[in-house]
Amino acid sequence: MLSDDELVEQILLGNENAAEELIKRYYTSILRYCRWHCSNLGKAEDLTQETFLKLFKNLFRYKGKKKFKAYLYTIANHLCIDESRKVEFSPLEDEENIVHEYNDIVQLEDRAEISYFLNFLSSEQREAVILRFGEQLSFGEIAKVMGCNMRTAQSRVRNALKIMRKEQENER
Repeated sequence: MLSDDELVEQILLGNENAAEELIKRYYTSILRYCRWHCSNLGKAEDLTQETFLKLFKNLFRYKGKKKFKAYLYTIANHLCIDESRKVEFSPLEDEENIVHEYNDIVQLEDRAEISYFLNFLSSEQREAVILRFGEQLSFGEIAKVMGCNMRTAQSRVRNALKIMRKEQENER
């Protein structure tokens, strides 16, 4: 199996199969990520497609200085932010549909609760938690996607978990 960087090299050489492989590798996770930003599945699919279109259009700019996965999520992040500026919405308003996309994260009875507690977080904390636990990005990758340093990414996740635990205790 070729690495992401090897696939990028192949795509730049015109190999369409490499492009298809890269899409297969990341489409579902980018779609899930976009679903966290908007409650409309159709819009999330559009954002996912736009992410890959923008990736392939600008792939010649990717120099391998940061991990490809972080580069791809950065593109998706910027598109989602741009979309959220266009439309005023609550990113977690359609909890049941969003949680359905994350079957593999937690037990069924815990998913709605996690979505509920995510609403108590700032947008930056929510983003960091989603990237860390929903998309399994490293703190270094989270920092690159969010445009901050690694300690800030760690702090956002740590503080978010404290808030979620506190709110969970208050609910009992």
